[in-house]
Amino acid sequence: MKRPEPVQVIKQRRDAALAALVGGVPYIQYLDLRFDRRGDELTGVLPYNDKLIGNPMLPALHGGVTAAFLELTAVVTLSWAYLWEDIESGALEIDPSVAMPRLPKTVDFTVDYLRSGLPRDAYARARINRSGRRYASVHVEAWQDHRSKLFAQGTGHFVMPQART
Repeated sequence: MKRPEPVQVIKQRRDAALAALVGGVPYIQYLDLRFDRRGDELTGVLPYNDKLIGNPMLPALHGGVTAAFLELTAVVTLSWAYLWEDIESGALEIDPSVAMPRLPKTVDFTVDYLRSGLPRDAYARARINRSGRRYASVHVEAWQDHRSKLFAQGTGHFVMPQART
């Protein structure tokens, strides 16, 4: 009988996989977007920065930043779910010289702006409504101070990358 891996090894593998996944998207670095991982659940964290303000008179987060935050959270969450089994089994090689599997491609993404994004940190969590071999549907919600007071939400449809052989 095989002994279970030490929890530190599993945590390092998960952290390395997430870092490799988000490290391949330059706009994630530009926004300084981070992901808080709790088991298989991800929460996108958009730390406040003055460069994210679209209307300095209010001030409010730029609508494009809000949409990108939602879409990137949806794509990374979808990819994380898609790769989860390979990450857990250790089948996914996490090597900086080898590219991670391709990300899902956005077919469409609709954003509902519910209120102005305030000049503070923002959080988003995505829920996968349907995920098949070729197509996925994801809903994502963003909030700032209180989880029940959303400032934006979005729904996206994605073409899944072809299975690795």
